[in-house]
Amino acid sequence: MSDEVVITCALTGVLTNPQQHPVPVTPEEMANSAREAFDAGASVMHVHFRVQEPGKGHLPSWDPQVALEIADAIRDKCPGVLLNFSTGTIGRDQRGPLECLRAGKPEIAACNAGSLNYLKARSNGSWAWPPMVFDNPVDKVEELLEVCRETGTRPEFECFDVGIVRSVGMYADVGMVDKPNYNLVMGVASGMPADPELLALLPKYMHADSLWQSTVIGREEIWPVHRKTAELGGHLRTGVEDTFYLPGGERASGNGQLIEALAVVAEECGRKVVSPERAREIFC
Repeated sequence: MSDEVVITCALTGVLTNPQQHPVPVTPEEMANSAREAFDAGASVMHVHFRVQEPGKGHLPSWDPQVALEIADAIRDKCPGVLLNFSTGTIGRDQRGPLECLRAGKPEIAACNAGSLNYLKARSNGSWAWPPMVFDNPVDKVEELLEVCRETGTRPEFECFDVGIVRSVGMYADVGMVDKPNYNLVMGVASGMPADPELLALLPKYMHADSLWQSTVIGREEIWPVHRKTAELGGHLRTGVEDTFYLPGGERASGNGQLIEALAVVAEECGRKVVSPERAREIFC
């Protein structure tokens, strides 16, 4: 196990309302929040794009000009930073994300590696939202990988359950990708729970010597999973896309505080948080 660790900051997410939560939206806000995370130890910024018109900042955007403006603003504010673009769409049409990749040419792109029934139940026995399928068939994955090759972008395979983890191995077996980079997404209600005991089992289902990290969604219960990730040799990610809560249960003011807390976890586990230059060597 390497003692080096790359930290990713998930800057904003897809739908969280900026009028209610500390999520950046505009290029300036995104760059300033990224700088706070950068100064705290994050070398990679995972970026979602939002509609820029006033009052619509809670809505996603696939406008490539918006993507480019945000990418440029973050790169200007954080020299040497690596960008990781979100690409997830409901349905087969992913032309918007593909055009954003072509415009911004990020170092990394999230590649949702399999389909999931995306569900959440309320305590009163009702659905939190109408049941839906987050559909990512193999031909959709292949299309995204083709554009990643075109833009020089490394795919990061988002794995919401154990079957998707195993599918990524098969993508490598059939030649779709070389040396897969896994992102174990834990805490989605209908996916893998945020459970350190489950996390400990997952590395044996990944290709040997692959890159991997965990994305852990929830409140203070996520922090033992971050610690287990660090102990097992995985890379680390947090940010206001994934949580608003610090290890003690306090509400974070933004991305800087979350990355500071994650860097402490890494160091307590004997891991060295690397520079952007070293992160580029590891991830690219």
